[in-house]
Amino acid sequence: MAEDILVRAEGLCKYFKVGGGRTLHAVENVNLYIRRGETLGLVGESGCGKSTLGRTMMGIYAPTKGKLIYDGQEMNLKNRNDRFKFAKKAQIVFQDPYASLDSRMTVGSIIEEGMIIHNMYDAEKRKERVARLLDIVGLNSEHASRFPHEFSGGQRQRIGIARALAIEPEFIVCDEPISALDVSIQAQVINLLHELQERMNLTYLFIAHDLNIVKYISDRIAVMYLGSVMELADSDELYQNTLHPYSKALLSAVPIPDPELETTKKRQIISGDVPSPINKPKGCPFSSRCPEVCDKCHGNVPELKEVKPGHFVACHLV
Repeated sequence: MAEDILVRAEGLCKYFKVGGGRTLHAVENVNLYIRRGETLGLVGESGCGKSTLGRTMMGIYAPTKGKLIYDGQEMNLKNRNDRFKFAKKAQIVFQDPYASLDSRMTVGSIIEEGMIIHNMYDAEKRKERVARLLDIVGLNSEHASRFPHEFSGGQRQRIGIARALAIEPEFIVCDEPISALDVSIQAQVINLLHELQERMNLTYLFIAHDLNIVKYISDRIAVMYLGSVMELADSDELYQNTLHPYSKALLSAVPIPDPELETTKKRQIISGDVPSPINKPKGCPFSSRCPEVCDKCHGNVPELKEVKPGHFVACHLV
């Protein structure tokens, strides 16, 4: 239902000017929504625009075209004051848990900074909240006086999560939050995010490469290629009834934890390289690599259509 939708992108585009008067089309005409309290997984190859879409949907980048609607209200992210107000509702957990933390600030100062900027609480209350947030993410209050370099990668990511939670947001973009961590630590961070979502009714856009993890944590999954959403469906539906040729190839690459099945499964290999987002192919973005390409694919950009309840596909063949 419409009243359950927290974030909606309508025709969202983000372009960047590059040398020689050229334009890089990082995000192209994206239409999707995220319901309140759910996790939308976003997958695709490196360079397909996942992080740019995430940063545009939480206000770091202002859209070049299109609308971002939050809780029924269109956000004017080109206006600095509106972007500042939106920052209190939407936060981000970055990929690199070291580069995203200021090495000259203590952990307590890092977590407290957002509360100071948004004029939340007095000094004593902020100190109490920092201690409570550290406890929530599995650290302790003594860590507040330490610096980021004194922690492991997993602990630093917990600090990043505590910082994102500090100003009580509703919507969090998780931009590949586990890709720089060891496998055992990845599971701890994923379980922490899941626990926090249930406790605080958070809404996530979860960006990742690992399709098994995305399936585990996501309610719905969007598959992105060259700045466009190719397929969008419930997590189980996407895995059991994959329709877009690119999604099929992507999912066929997911390892199966059974040696016999892994050696006998059929991989769908995609030939060629991802085209440049500066010089995109005409028609379907995937037409230059698609094994099922037809003449229509080269002429018209396929619309993301609902082919069955809740299952959207951008393909002329479906």
